[in-house]
Amino acid sequence: MLRFLLRRLLLMVPTFIGVTLICFLVLRLANADPVTTGLEGAISGRQVSKEAILHLRHFYALDQPWHIQYLRLVRRLVTFDLGTRWQDGRPIAKVVGEALPITLMLSGISLVIAYGLAIPLGVFSAARRGTRRDTTMTVLLFVLYSLPSFWVGTMLIVYLGSGQFLNCPWTHSRGCFPLQGWHTFRGFEQMRPLDKIVDVIWHITLPIVTLTYASLASLSRYMRMGMLETLRQDYIRTARAKGLGEGRVSYVHALRNALIPIVTLLGLTLPSLIGGSVIVEQIFGIRGMGFVALEAIRLPDYPLVITIVAFTGLLTMVGVLISDLLYAVVDPRIRIEGRQ
Repeated sequence: MLRFLLRRLLLMVPTFIGVTLICFLVLRLANADPVTTGLEGAISGRQVSKEAILHLRHFYALDQPWHIQYLRLVRRLVTFDLGTRWQDGRPIAKVVGEALPITLMLSGISLVIAYGLAIPLGVFSAARRGTRRDTTMTVLLFVLYSLPSFWVGTMLIVYLGSGQFLNCPWTHSRGCFPLQGWHTFRGFEQMRPLDKIVDVIWHITLPIVTLTYASLASLSRYMRMGMLETLRQDYIRTARAKGLGEGRVSYVHALRNALIPIVTLLGLTLPSLIGGSVIVEQIFGIRGMGFVALEAIRLPDYPLVITIVAFTGLLTMVGVLISDLLYAVVDPRIRIEGRQ
């Protein structure tokens, strides 16, 4: 186990370098200069001198060769000196520190709800394969999966938040749910702790629904596929021949081995905890990591973009490592060191 962990950790180093290098080169190939982009109006109106522009380019090391700029960025990432944001000079650590908890809250809740519902739904559908319940559930889940998130979020705002179609008497505004933000803008800090929790739940209900429905549909289908494959195994037929009930066979003997596809998807889903959903955060006006990342790409803000890409890539590698370790927990036949 220790040798496996060390080998995988060492492989993360060239992967991390490759991810950050590709991101840096793509930004450079875009020929986007954050200094001239941010001062475009002032430059066209000759309100900023060439000397001031050259000073800014030297301050941000944009006049250095590309490899020097890349090494500076990597050194900052390794030493956790993330630098400042080019747009307003704010520390990147502070910008990420404000946006990351919001994204972690939204994505974490969505992930827990999706897995908590998808696993029993997948088991239920597989145990009743070919029945009317299975067919109805399959059709509904495929319909959900085919709906784009921007359309679902917009429809939720129109029908549940705008007040044009539905109003709830217990709210002090039109509609049943707020349209923007993850908490009340005025007076939130003066609320009692319980009132704050209720207010946050009220605000994030629609974003959570928008984030969860598609992953719930896909995860339940993967769970159903894994269960169907497991239920065909010889040891399942033996358990049934011994007189065990269908519920015990499905939830005790088959469920554990059927979780392997879900464990794989869990490792690939973890990066969304940092990346967030750009579409959902834009629609509902939530300033999370997705919102900040899109804003940084538009500028462009090299240090902030590469910081977000580096953290997302690192979390992806950690998620894949966790998935590999969980394989041995889910299925005892799998050994990390490859022993029989």
